[in-house]
Amino acid sequence: MPALLPTKFTGRIRWLGRVRDRDDSLKSSTLDEAYASFAGFEGEAHAGLTRPSDSRVLSQYPRDTEIRNVRQFSIVSAEDLLAIAQDMGLQQILPDWLGASIVVEGIPDLTQVPPSSRLQTEVGTTLVVDMENRPCNLVARVIEDEAAGFGKTFKTAAKGRRGVTAWVEREGPLRVGDTFVLHIPDQPVWPHLEEARRGT
Repeated sequence: MPALLPTKFTGRIRWLGRVRDRDDSLKSSTLDEAYASFAGFEGEAHAGLTRPSDSRVLSQYPRDTEIRNVRQFSIVSAEDLLAIAQDMGLQQILPDWLGASIVVEGIPDLTQVPPSSRLQTEVGTTLVVDMENRPCNLVARVIEDEAAGFGKTFKTAAKGRRGVTAWVEREGPLRVGDTFVLHIPDQPVWPHLEEARRGT
């Protein structure tokens, strides 16, 4: 029996980008298309089969421990970018300011889709959702450079709207205009989730 269920929810790729050098800038450069290999986008600073651990997993590993790279992509929704900008009092938030890899339009509450969900294109290119991508000060600094006085408002405005991180399960091309179908795990929510979050 299949463990993943195709859904009626689809998202069209509205933008693609690549961060070339995180030490130079977190900003993405725009792409029309790119090949998603098992390591991610070629030339992407977040690409690779492994990566050094960071603040997301400090409870599991010392910083810079080599771990499997499930953060090859940062995917955000067009709807959330608009909502973040409105809450910050800006006309727009550009995806390159966030160091985004992919902007998708059409999947509601993208940031809350279940971990291990798949995003699959018509030709079979498939990304696996790892988890929510939390707002961070690095993005706030970029926004401050682009819109002085607004960077400090980003983390609050982007809470629950920052999108998800993802990695490649099946290689293939990604192009602006392609459509992802959302596939979700066929399992119930763990009944002890709230207890675990409380740490009791």
